[in-house]
Amino acid sequence: MTLNETMRDRVSGGLFGLLIGDALGVPYEFHRPEMLPPLAEIDMLPPPDFERAHIGTPPGTWSDDGAQALALLASLLDCDGLDVDEFGRRLLAWIEQGAYAVDARVFDVGVQTQRALTALAQGESATTTGPASERDNGNGSLMRVLPLTLWHRGNDTELFGLAMRQSLPTHGHLRSQLCCAVYCLWARRLLEGAGGWDEAVTSADTIIDVSSDELQAEWLRLKSELGSPRGSGYVVDTLDSARWAMDQGDDYASVVRAAISLGYDTDTTAAVAGGLAGIRFGLTGIPNEWIDRLKGREILDPLMRRLLERA
Repeated sequence: MTLNETMRDRVSGGLFGLLIGDALGVPYEFHRPEMLPPLAEIDMLPPPDFERAHIGTPPGTWSDDGAQALALLASLLDCDGLDVDEFGRRLLAWIEQGAYAVDARVFDVGVQTQRALTALAQGESATTTGPASERDNGNGSLMRVLPLTLWHRGNDTELFGLAMRQSLPTHGHLRSQLCCAVYCLWARRLLEGAGGWDEAVTSADTIIDVSSDELQAEWLRLKSELGSPRGSGYVVDTLDSARWAMDQGDDYASVVRAAISLGYDTDTTAAVAGGLAGIRFGLTGIPNEWIDRLKGREILDPLMRRLLERA
């Protein structure tokens, strides 16, 4: 299938949008909302008097969010499908060798992800390494899942299941898996130009209605927690924060700046919201100065070409 120009713009916008949102959020991480610059001053290079996070990281550098997203995309393209164990090996190549990271520099690795990849390096299957207790619901699998939607051509039920499975190497709890799945449906609706969050929830309801009681109960809990975005690293909060940010902006820049304005886990919130905003407004809707400033193009560009050629 050959993509028309509108769809190419949306697919390209999704991937660039995720990476630029991540890079834009990096210097503002760990700060409370009231400590951040005014919205108009949130940029790749913060104001001179701002105490930036990750000192020494060049502006335009994506973090673990972008690196893991590119690892997933590369695995999908090379395997022509989701092979969880092969994807796990890509994650090990990232954390051990700096694969998919700008300048091969790994930083800002989540505690849960570190624990899971240690188990993976010790020989455990990637389908079981993701911690799965109630407290193991960080946003580390949500932040990377968008390339699955950009790559996938099957139906919603298949996409939903694959999104859950890609979470397993690092985040095994059903809540984390479900956040990834509904996010992918949301991105698909935006790609189609046919709606957004509400349509994604309707599709998820239909899929989950014929699933296990455990999955149905977890889905009801997830939905009950929406409505109080806080910019934290909790997976439901990240999903909800992206939802809020998408409602605040009428262009790509205003969406990602709104996401960052919530503070705390700014790179991930902006990556998750930025991928969606990139789809909605297209690559042509992302400021050229941010595209030009994005580092790691020698990693990104070949993968982007392959993604568009495959389509």
